Order: sequence, then C-alpha cells, then structure tokens
Amino acid sequence: MTVSPKNLYGFVSVAETVTWTGLIAAMVLRYGVGQDVSWFFFAGISHGVVFLAYCTVAVLVGLNQRWGIGRTLAALAIAIPPYATIPFDRAVVKKGLLEGSWRTETSSDPRDAKFPDPLFRWFIARPTTLVISIVVFLGILLSVLLALGSPREWGSA
Repeated sequence: MTVSPKNLYGFVSVAETVTWTGLIAAMVLRYGVGQDVSWFFFAGISHGVVFLAYCTVAVLVGLNQRWGIGRTLAALAIAIPPYATIPFDRAVVKKGLLEGSWRTETSSDPRDAKFPDPLFRWFIARPTTLVISIVVFLGILLSVLLALGSPREWGSA
C-alpha cells in the first residue's frame, strides 16, 4: 500500500486537530475548573508528538510538491492556532497542491539536481529509513525539550 502526500498530509492535519482537542479539554479541566487531571501530561505529550509529526510531514510534502518557502512556512505556522490545520489542508487540496505521488525518481526538471532534492528523493525512496530517521530525530528533540522543562521556567534559574 502506497501512502500519497495528500493522504499523509490529510491524516496528520486531522490528528493534530484531535490532539488539540484533548489538550484543550485537559487545560479547561485543570485551569478552568480546578481539577488536576492526571492525563494532562499525556494530552500534552501526545499533542507535542503529533505537532512535531505534522511539522515534519508539512516540510516533506512541501518539498515533494515544490511548495515555495512561504507556503511551507504557512503550513508550519498554521499548526500553532488550534484547529487551523484542517482548513489549510482543504485549501491546498482545493488548489490541487497535494496531487501526485512521491518524487522518488529524477526527472528532466533542472531543480532535481539541486540540493536538497537528491537527498530528499533518496529518503523518500527508502520509507523505512526515512521513518526511522524521523523517529530518532523527533525522539532526541522531544527529549531535549522535556529536559528544558516548561518555557515559563527557562528564564528563572
């Protein structure tokens, strides 16, 4: 089974929205109602992991679909406000910006010879290596972020 850029991007945009819902519900219970919900940590971690996965997929799809830097940055920024990824996903689908398959082969397009296209195609042609590399990278990034603690604590030592 082959996962297209359109299907993968649509899946992670919905997953990002679902985890936003869990995080918002936990925040309302914790800060609005005063209940210290035990699953607040898990809601935060799950949203953080899916947020990072969404950002990774947005960059991969942006490279594959040859989105400009502006649209790719917009896809990344749109993950910050709650529930914005789905309207963005629908807009790029409507414009036909997610059509096509993964670019694993060199074409006659001169951009195929320029960095990062050869490296991108190498990883896309090896999905297991790509997924393992992304998981390792995100695991390291998440570990560093957890070690740093809450951003509110960064300035106070």
